[in-house]
Amino acid sequence: MWWHLAQGVAVTSEWGTPSMIEDGVNGELLLGRQYGHKLHFWDLASGRHQQELDLGDQHQMVLELRPAHNPNAQWGFVGVVVSVEDLSASIWLWHRDGDGDPWAAEKVISIPAEPADADVLPPLLRPFGAVPALVTDIDLSVDDRFLYVSCWGTGELKQYDVSDPFHPREVGSVRLGGIVGGTPHPAAPDLALRGGPQMVEVSRDGRRVYVTNSLYRAWDEQFYPEGVGAWMAKLDVAPSGGGIAMDQRFFPHGEEFRGLRVHQTRLEGGDASSDSYCFA
Repeated sequence: MWWHLAQGVAVTSEWGTPSMIEDGVNGELLLGRQYGHKLHFWDLASGRHQQELDLGDQHQMVLELRPAHNPNAQWGFVGVVVSVEDLSASIWLWHRDGDGDPWAAEKVISIPAEPADADVLPPLLRPFGAVPALVTDIDLSVDDRFLYVSCWGTGELKQYDVSDPFHPREVGSVRLGGIVGGTPHPAAPDLALRGGPQMVEVSRDGRRVYVTNSLYRAWDEQFYPEGVGAWMAKLDVAPSGGGIAMDQRFFPHGEEFRGLRVHQTRLEGGDASSDSYCFA
């Protein structure tokens, strides 16, 4: 759930009921298109449901919401974990032209699955011979310029310039971990990483991005049967034009977390998930 406070509107997405999530992804339900595939809009004052947008039942698990920080803006992004048609992930833009107009949504980013040898895939993915991106988190910088997209399956973090939210441009990318690649961190080049960029957080000034690697125990064990380990990484954002690079000095991992799973990050003094523009 997120909101447009100035317009008195809440936005909610659909993932699944607890029984569809607790034990990992249910392949039968997924292929049966039973996971969530809609956005909902609500009146904050009355709590009444206003509008439903169906993204199409092939788009399974409509998950993380990130509205524009600018309180006068009436748009935001939502990530879809996977399409059952081709295993792609996608980012959608919801928007409307003015108060009282109906909401609309359109796909603005598509991230294809990557072919892989079935022998190196977890059981759930072997019939497909591919690794889905599995977009599990997104984050929008406080100035509404850059959108960060976590591809937990392929182990990639993507950076998009969304100055024009209708036409995102990819301007940066790094890889860590991944179901097949196990890409190491440059600070430990001999250590193959499991898991991938999952939860992502951006500093208020937009110069630092933090990623952690654990999603949810049952899902971790399903997609990474050998374990996800425990690690966290920091990326530095280029001062202009986009681009991200690994900070080789920051790589908490392994015994530093004593077997714990590393999930959500919150920054002292505020971050992109808790702050908005302020206008006098």
